[in-house]
Amino acid sequence: MKKDIEHKLIDKNTKPTSMRILVYDFLSSQEAALSLSEIENHFENADRITIYRTLKTFEEKGIVHSIQENTTTKYKLCEDDCDEKTHKDWHLHFYCKICKKTTCKEDISFPENIQTNFRIDEIRLFAKGICENCLESLQ
Repeated sequence: MKKDIEHKLIDKNTKPTSMRILVYDFLSSQEAALSLSEIENHFENADRITIYRTLKTFEEKGIVHSIQENTTTKYKLCEDDCDEKTHKDWHLHFYCKICKKTTCKEDISFPENIQTNFRIDEIRLFAKGICENCLESLQ
């Protein structure tokens, strides 16, 4: 597993340091996007600045995308086809008001191949509501 992560980081022109490997591994096991604080809580003895810099490097290299949620930024691993120039996270980011999780809803997306006379570099689609799991438990 560690070798796979090293190769993915190298493919994204990112030096595979121990912390980067640990953060990538942790994020790859998460279904929901996480804030810096949530990630930091997982790594009790790690330096907050190191984790923050890791996330910023990952974002610059197309490894994670950030989701702005009110005053909090959350991070989720990108698909493999994201790169330094283009994040292809043109899908809905959904925040559940009950379980407080932010998830990527890739089945709801903005079409990437629309013809325009301008260039779109980034789209942020964000919705709040009740996720399918919480909705089911309410019934």
